[in-house]
Amino acid sequence: MKKIIVWSLIASLAGFLFGFDTVVISGADKKLQVLWNSSDAFHGTVVMGMALWGTVFGAIFGGIPTNKIGRKNTLLWIGILFFISAIGSAMANNPFVFAAFRFIGGLGVGASTIAAPAYISEIAPAKDRGKLVAFYQFNIVLGILVAFLSNYLLRNTGENSWRWMMGVQAIPSFIYTVFIYTIPKSPRWLLSKSRNEEAKKVLQLMGQEADFEKMMVEINQDNNDTTISNENIFMKKYRTPLILAFFIALFNQLSGINAFLYYSPRIFQEAGLGESTALLSSIGIGAINLVFTLIGVFLIDRLGRKVLMYIGSVGYIISLSLVAMAFFFHWQGMAVPIFLFLFIASHAIGQGAVIWVFISEIFPNHLRASGQAFGSTTHWVLAAIIPSLIPFLFSTIGPGVVFLFFAIMMVFQLLFVAVLMPETKGISLEELSKKLIKKENYDYSN
Repeated sequence: MKKIIVWSLIASLAGFLFGFDTVVISGADKKLQVLWNSSDAFHGTVVMGMALWGTVFGAIFGGIPTNKIGRKNTLLWIGILFFISAIGSAMANNPFVFAAFRFIGGLGVGASTIAAPAYISEIAPAKDRGKLVAFYQFNIVLGILVAFLSNYLLRNTGENSWRWMMGVQAIPSFIYTVFIYTIPKSPRWLLSKSRNEEAKKVLQLMGQEADFEKMMVEINQDNNDTTISNENIFMKKYRTPLILAFFIALFNQLSGINAFLYYSPRIFQEAGLGESTALLSSIGIGAINLVFTLIGVFLIDRLGRKVLMYIGSVGYIISLSLVAMAFFFHWQGMAVPIFLFLFIASHAIGQGAVIWVFISEIFPNHLRASGQAFGSTTHWVLAAIIPSLIPFLFSTIGPGVVFLFFAIMMVFQLLFVAVLMPETKGISLEELSKKLIKKENYDYSN
């Protein structure tokens, strides 16, 4: 079990790079707009938003290498993409070159949301799968915290401080790429490619050699079943996992989480805080995100995915409503930061802890990468659109209306959890996929 934990942690470091890459741009946000004299629309969609469009492409096409060359090799290429992006962004001399290298980093982010959870879910025992896949989310928020802290520490390094902010990511990218060499390939992926002896050796390393025969029979049955050779996730029989992946990804972004992470210093300044105080408050956001993600990781295999989503949904509704009211009624001081601290805690313990675990569980082995790609693509299309619109929306309709919209969307998320979302804790991947495909045999009240 110790080896599985170590391998899961190493694979989940892709999440650290994801989190760092997502948030590091927030420290350079206003500096880059002034430097290149960009309009709100150009700055939001090109300078700030191009990385997010990279994640869309990474999510759409990331399932291909994840299936073809394997989870491990895809994770290796993700590290290389992050390294190139960090160096290129730091050295860029115009917004288009900057956007191009940010796009490359975005490819790594999008692909990581497929390859890392798929790898971890396939090596993890059923009883610990939620916790181990949630390491990925823990590393995302750790990366977010480190990026906020890094931006704060580098803020006074001169007029080109933004270059240091962007370039420092090359260090963890290099370390991660080296570590990935040390992990084995996924045994389930090896079996799906009929590389049975290699899979057996990996399972022996994991101490799960007793599961080899059963796993091989189940996966080989799939491989030899001619009816699945041309299957895809859009077939009627897979409607239930497809709908579940779509809605959990949709509501993740309709909470406003990525818009907030990208623009937290700007949001705090809109609320009347100075630049340094805004950056410092962002570190507080990162710290709270980390603490409550740890709580979510601890609880996800105990309380289950659905209970955490209930907690997070209620917290979203309360906190986002309060943020909207703070802007409508011009509450000054620390009101907005405090309400946003509650918002980030609600996200961390709910959607943040659950989304990548849940999507990695609900599709059958032969369609897992494709299913993850669909869920990730839904997530990242919205994650590209919403933050890109924030500068324009704030300057037109105002932040109060924006946060009120997010609060209303979270009421609909609460309804989704109550009516549609099944509990998945403690069930093997193979058994779970059978239950979800045969929807009429599944008790959604569990």
